[in-house]
Amino acid sequence: MTIRQSNGSRDKSLDPGQALLRRLPGVDRLLFEMADDPLFSGAPKSVLTTAIRNVLENRRRIIRSGAASKSSPESTTAKDSLAHDRIIADIRIAVASAMAENLRHTVNATGVVVHTNLGRSLLPESAIRHILEIANGYSNLEFNLARGKRGLRYELVEDIICEVSGAPAAMVVNNNAGAVLLCLDTVAKGREVIVSRGELVEIGGAFRIPDVMAKSGAHLIEVGSTNRTHPKDYRQAICDQTGLLLKVHTSNYGIVGFTSSVSLRELVEIGAESGLPVMEDLGSGTFIDFSRYGLAKEPTVQESVAAGADIVTFSGDKLLGGPQAGIILGKPEIIGEIRKNPFTRALRIDKLTLAALESTLRLFRDEKEAVAAIPTLEMLTCSIDTIKTRAQALFRFLAPLEKKGAHVSLVESSSRAGGGSMPLLSLPTVCVGMSIDTMSAAGIDERMRGGTPAVVGRIEDDLYLMDVRTIRPGEAEIISRVFESLCR
Repeated sequence: MTIRQSNGSRDKSLDPGQALLRRLPGVDRLLFEMADDPLFSGAPKSVLTTAIRNVLENRRRIIRSGAASKSSPESTTAKDSLAHDRIIADIRIAVASAMAENLRHTVNATGVVVHTNLGRSLLPESAIRHILEIANGYSNLEFNLARGKRGLRYELVEDIICEVSGAPAAMVVNNNAGAVLLCLDTVAKGREVIVSRGELVEIGGAFRIPDVMAKSGAHLIEVGSTNRTHPKDYRQAICDQTGLLLKVHTSNYGIVGFTSSVSLRELVEIGAESGLPVMEDLGSGTFIDFSRYGLAKEPTVQESVAAGADIVTFSGDKLLGGPQAGIILGKPEIIGEIRKNPFTRALRIDKLTLAALESTLRLFRDEKEAVAAIPTLEMLTCSIDTIKTRAQALFRFLAPLEKKGAHVSLVESSSRAGGGSMPLLSLPTVCVGMSIDTMSAAGIDERMRGGTPAVVGRIEDDLYLMDVRTIRPGEAEIISRVFESLCR
């Protein structure tokens, strides 16, 4: 079916711009025509109507811009905008975009392992299977099967957290910022919290430790200087209003040079002298010592527990490699008080996150298994020889595109841990570089991000690079398909 358009005889009295606008098809006519088109059969009428209106409005803007400019509204661009097949094609694109999921698979070729904007840590296969199992049926989320009574969701992961970390008690909330807020509100609300000035970190989204502390009702007392803090600074600041000594691991930045800081063990000793609890916010907590794999030393959760901290908080994703969550370890009496806090319900963790967290934590019973099975750990500890092999494989896979106008190369570069973790760590890597004669690196980057799935790489020295450290098995085919469309 085609749309009958005006022959233009009645438009002679109108100015050229108005005449073109009159020739645009109506929404109802397009809806009637599309009813017989199988390509639109799965789309709801509301989606079709919105797509048609948006496409027609875009056509009107083109025509009006021509009328407002010095060029004639009867220009080729304006007339082409009335072509029936182009209108239908644009409606198809608009409908496909509206029907596609907003949250979708994206290829991370940036080399940033824990990429905050691309979803942070990838879950291990065992966690994915557990999520599917729990999502597909009922579960004992808050039901104690042994007693046949209501239970606590925190009990489902407390045993495994305590087993791996050595802590006497534990619970989890939805993220680490929430964990810090909850702990401060419970232990130090209305009282002073002493923290080193050099540890007042800002995390993603411009959220800062002082801001979180203010919301908790605690009063911040800064001690020391940006680069040097000593035990005497804490001792001199302690008074009757002090409620907590806080240590924050600067996991997302580093201070080098003339520096000095108070260790957690020293802070615990100061707390014991004054009868004050000590809390450590590890941020990107880890259960493994990365220095054993040739990487920078990061304080482990087990070390913080062994040092005697009364409360330890850290993220479930990032260096742990699990889902986004905030894990709280501590003395049983303190954890008990935290569970009673009304904020606990507002920050509680959901069943799917619990399923993923439990499965991830169980892998840490065997460190070798954890490093092999948890994608974040595998990517961080991957050897340069393995990286070179993967890069050469991707290079060979993309080499046939040379015949279609692309140029493929191998480039030595560096990867990053990301996610506010290991800020000074630079991981040697090999990237696959791609260039096209008729397109700039920025143009390639834009087109790759517009693919399905999207591919996100990086640009160095005006060359589009893809770091194989973060490219997952099976994604080479996706990259090749998107690049081939660019070459066409």
